[in-house]
Amino acid sequence: MLTTIIYRSHISDSLPVKSLPGMVDKASELNASHQVTGILLFNGTHFFQILEGPEAGVLAIYSKICADNRHHNVVELMRDYSPSRRFGNAGMELFDLREHDRSTVLQAVLDKGTSRYRLTYDDRGLQFLRTFVESREKENYFEVPPVEYWEFIADQTGASENWPADHGVTFHPVIDPLGRQVTALEAIATLGADAAAEGLPKYQASLDAVRQAFTQAGRACPDGMSLYVSLLPMTLVAIPEAVRIIVDDIRSAGLVPEQVIIGVSETEVISQLDAFTIAVRQLKEAGISLSIDNFGDGSAGLSMLTRIQPDRIRIDAGIIRDVHRSGPKQAVVQAIIKCCSALEITVIAAGIERPEEWMWLEAAGVINFQGHLFSRTGAAVAWPELREAI
Repeated sequence: MLTTIIYRSHISDSLPVKSLPGMVDKASELNASHQVTGILLFNGTHFFQILEGPEAGVLAIYSKICADNRHHNVVELMRDYSPSRRFGNAGMELFDLREHDRSTVLQAVLDKGTSRYRLTYDDRGLQFLRTFVESREKENYFEVPPVEYWEFIADQTGASENWPADHGVTFHPVIDPLGRQVTALEAIATLGADAAAEGLPKYQASLDAVRQAFTQAGRACPDGMSLYVSLLPMTLVAIPEAVRIIVDDIRSAGLVPEQVIIGVSETEVISQLDAFTIAVRQLKEAGISLSIDNFGDGSAGLSMLTRIQPDRIRIDAGIIRDVHRSGPKQAVVQAIIKCCSALEITVIAAGIERPEEWMWLEAAGVINFQGHLFSRTGAAVAWPELREAI
């Protein structure tokens, strides 16, 4: 079995273009020593390369490529497996698109094919190549500056001092980093021992945690600030009075339903969708907003959107992790953003840990963020600021 990795990257400003032939010669020797084939395209700004060969060799070469400072914004577009090579000769071949007509370079690449079967652009890997040659999808190249351009400065206003962890409840802000604004506050209560149980005790524990969160949030959440709480979705079905209890507790805490967002996880199975839909309608009739959390991690997210249009979705942290390096994740996130834009649903990116993740998502159109990059439990919000010396 052979492995194929396809990536795209941006040439570093410090790399003279005239040095490319020498760079390719050295890379060709390295590839050959690992039995790896490289088809490298360059358009004056971006590199595009198809690597194929034994898995260990391809991974070793790709690891060196990712660490090479002669380019940046390396995005893995495809990782796949096949019984044979498309291009049989180990080493590297450069196609400089500035020296070729589009139609001739496509044919020139095909002519390098050594597959037993005629290479055509039905091949997924070659479809990526064709897209690059024809300069399609360039509007989706969201490139991020080096991490060193930003520093994260803790808020000095003391606002976070109003969000102490108290009685088993912690507060986590949702923020607009560039707008320097906290757009919502999430209250998370420690679940009781019954949370690990099944059936009604499990859902009662979820409801009790929400009630506890409301009690503490009434003291900590500023007037007019949106308050986020998470609930197991089937709680709304298993406990018939759940919506009434939630509304009563909101008011008892000095909050108003219109500022509350109930988040339900996509990963939780909703076994009675019709009954759940009715409960959601009751929530909305009371003025409470709905969020689908962990969006993209479960199996029913898109299907649920056709039945229940939430006010917000939180993209799952697993999709967010290293999104700046992953073409498949970028495609999924862009599709989510486009879908939510059409449905006027606010998108929140949760679990942000790295500046590159935030910068890519910001460029893609996300405004609301959560994660340790900006705020750890009990700590002040750290706002991004450009370093003056850069």
